[in-house]
Amino acid sequence: MRRHFLTGLLMTAAAVMLLGATPAGSRAAWDPLGIMGLGEKVGVVEVTGLISKSTPTLEELKRFREDNSIRAVVLRVSSPGGAVGPSQEIMEEVKKTREAKKVVASLGSVAASGGYYVASACDLIMASPGTATGSIGVIMQLTNLEQLTKKIGVDVFSLKAGALKDMGSPFKPLTPEEKAVFQGLLNNIHEQFIADVAQNRNLPLDKVRTLADGRIFTGKEAKELGLVDALGNYNDAVEKAGRLGGITGKIETVLPEKKGFSLLKLFLGQDAEKNLEFLITPYPEPAFLPPWFR
Repeated sequence: MRRHFLTGLLMTAAAVMLLGATPAGSRAAWDPLGIMGLGEKVGVVEVTGLISKSTPTLEELKRFREDNSIRAVVLRVSSPGGAVGPSQEIMEEVKKTREAKKVVASLGSVAASGGYYVASACDLIMASPGTATGSIGVIMQLTNLEQLTKKIGVDVFSLKAGALKDMGSPFKPLTPEEKAVFQGLLNNIHEQFIADVAQNRNLPLDKVRTLADGRIFTGKEAKELGLVDALGNYNDAVEKAGRLGGITGKIETVLPEKKGFSLLKLFLGQDAEKNLEFLITPYPEPAFLPPWFR
């Protein structure tokens, strides 16, 4: 009897060591409950703060999409918007994930502009009645420091090859031609935004265009307009995702493992490093702030 007990204990210890040795992203695949069809879970991916990069979110979505123990995904969005490119990349990854399993968006206090853009690709969107959402628009803000540099006696010279290479420079006013180029850029991106929301939400293009003047809607208003499917909190979204994913018993959630330790994160929160990076990153070429969904 004692021998059987020791044998079982050793087998259990070996299994624990095996699970502990696997990479964090693949642990669920080795989960014996998952292999037996039990302990099915809902993966939670958070999109918080300014959307300035997409890579971490893309990796999290892909990991949950390929994990057999994850039956559905909740995209928890608490963001006022962000850069155009990363927002579109996340939206496309959500669409890929939808092909494999259900994705439910849970909108936090704010899920506007780029935040709503990424949520629009989900199978179902849930918001609180007072959530600030919508804001289907694009903005670019430029600064003109010409008068300031003259007052302090600083001259700035630009050498360029290409007539519009320095458009948006903070050291000179915009010309009518440059304004027209920038406006055309914003209009083009705005139309992409409108078309994607219309397609993702299965709404008439003309209806979305009437809502796409950049205004904010409450969650209650957004539901009445067809931008949101249901009212509910985060727990409601987890419950809905689990049932849509075929989970009949208790629903467990899995969040992506946080990587590393950071004093900035400890004292200033999870978005501290991301926001600090945004603040100190030099302007990309050309020398103007890119369009933002906010």
